[in-house]
Amino acid sequence: MPIPLYLQSMLILSAKQIHDWDAYTILNKPISSVDLMETAATRCLQWLQQNNFLRQSFHIFCGKGNNGGDGLAIARLLSNKGFKVFVCIIELGQKGTDDFQANLALLHQTDVSIYYIQSPGHFPIIPQTHIIIDALFGTGLNRPLTGLPAELVAHINTFPNPVIAIDMPSGLLADSTSMGYPVIRAVHTLSFECLKMAFMMAENEPYTGQVHVLDIGLLPNYLSGISYEAALVEEDIIKAMYRPRQKFSHKGTFGHAALISGSYGFMGAASLSANACLRAGVGKLTCHIPACGYTIMQVSVPEAMTRVEAGDHYIESISSAAEQYDAIGIGPGIGVYDGHAGLLDKVFSSFSKPMVIDADALNVLARNAGLFPKITAFSILTPHPGEFDRLFGKSENDFARMRLAQQKAKELQLIIVLKGHRSFVAMPGGNSFFNSTGNPGMATGGSGDVLTGILTALLAQRYPPEQAALLGVYLHGLAGDIAAASLTEEAMIAGDITQHLGNAFRQLKTNT
Repeated sequence: MPIPLYLQSMLILSAKQIHDWDAYTILNKPISSVDLMETAATRCLQWLQQNNFLRQSFHIFCGKGNNGGDGLAIARLLSNKGFKVFVCIIELGQKGTDDFQANLALLHQTDVSIYYIQSPGHFPIIPQTHIIIDALFGTGLNRPLTGLPAELVAHINTFPNPVIAIDMPSGLLADSTSMGYPVIRAVHTLSFECLKMAFMMAENEPYTGQVHVLDIGLLPNYLSGISYEAALVEEDIIKAMYRPRQKFSHKGTFGHAALISGSYGFMGAASLSANACLRAGVGKLTCHIPACGYTIMQVSVPEAMTRVEAGDHYIESISSAAEQYDAIGIGPGIGVYDGHAGLLDKVFSSFSKPMVIDADALNVLARNAGLFPKITAFSILTPHPGEFDRLFGKSENDFARMRLAQQKAKELQLIIVLKGHRSFVAMPGGNSFFNSTGNPGMATGGSGDVLTGILTALLAQRYPPEQAALLGVYLHGLAGDIAAASLTEEAMIAGDITQHLGNAFRQLKTNT
């Protein structure tokens, strides 16, 4: 099936796909590879100018591959504009690529100072006023750096100068973990045409800094015929699935949801989730709670109906989780008690529609893996990394955790939302998505309870589960971004996300 146009610009490609895209463009545009390199260098120069990085002097570090060729072309363009440029080429005993050699010949016609680094004794001392441009190794790097390159990276990292990485910070692997390996620490990374998987991993933030994607004119036709592993969810994807309300709608149109939540001392989780569910547009909401939470819920969420279940301090058993509901969310604040395996068993066995499973329900599930087959297909699990590790085993790094989420989503036929900055959504069909909204201010108690309410509301409104997951995570992050803009990241709390959901919907409608 062809990839929709609105999705093509958001794909996250592998190193091989990026190489093939270059080759496709060179063949079909047509354009020579050295001219494509010139385009990339020109776009980098434009970015440097637009972001006030055009200063008097630059130190540019180049390998002998095409990433180094980009660096040489940038050096020539800077020199032509009158800037003092020092180029340091790492010498590993092999000839450069054809495009590297072509740019080196052109560079010799300028007044750029060129140095060859053959040993640590040739490492330069970089004045503090110089901008460092890293063009040692790009996306094509397929193994960790060792020897002289690793030592050079460590040397560059000792300087406080701002580092601009071209394509990738040198040493960073595009498609696998770089933990424990030497990697350039950049403040900005200028990526060509698309994002790479490495940029989406929290473990790599110290190396990539801010990532900027530059258009260098690769032919978009290439994207229509490829399969993709992951994409970044941005506004165009959300606009394609968002459904504005029709004038003759009524509350029945928007579904009846249930939230099974709360216990003594944790009724706040139930309240946060319920308020978010209502603000996300559900038609009716029934909250199943223990007796201790009755007054709290009646006061804090008067718009919701309340059903008191057996148990004073926690829900010991549930009288019904019947098909009267369009969606169920379970987990916020319920605690982890001996009887809760039976509680989940009854809910899973009596409800045949997709549901949302979060928080303590995930912790109960982690202790009772035999319950997984009873969960309706395409239900949405929303673990944070710690909960995910308890469910499926500890992962050594972010890449391993992502791959495991993809595997489990397909194996169990469930949607897994791995929460965090750039929350990762793994679909049962194999495709995966990273969210583009959200900020560190959302790393606060109760934020996940709010997400559970939003997702449950969208399922109740009969959004397909995959769309409910993507739309819910996006709206959750967008409301958080609006809240942070008003309150600051430090001051915002979970309830502020709910309070700004209306503004998030308004922004979505305005741009639809």
